[in-house]
Amino acid sequence: MPRRLIPAPAAEVRRALAIRAEGTAGRPELKTLTKHYLALLQERAPGASVEVRVPPYAAVQVIAGVRHTRGTPPAVVETDAETWLALAVGELTWASALDSGRVRASGERTDLSLYLPLEGAR
Repeated sequence: MPRRLIPAPAAEVRRALAIRAEGTAGRPELKTLTKHYLALLQERAPGASVEVRVPPYAAVQVIAGVRHTRGTPPAVVETDAETWLALAVGELTWASALDSGRVRASGERTDLSLYLPLEGAR
């Protein structure tokens, strides 16, 4: 797993969120916001028992428990960038994302509802 992600500067996040709110967010804004909120999740839920994947932007390991080091992790959460951002800022609930199939979660400890939304978690 690569080194820990670092939250983006507040001004950069505000700018990217404003562009997203206008409906004109492109790859640079999605990448900035995705990595920013994954970094906040790492801070809020330290550990390495669950891998959260938001392709093609980043993946992080979070939540205390059995550490994963090689191969396919025992617990995986995967979603697209727009769904991740909606979860992170509180536009979408964890339960709704799971029920609609926008999030795929398998294994123990994959319920991220305790940590979401992340907006203001810094």
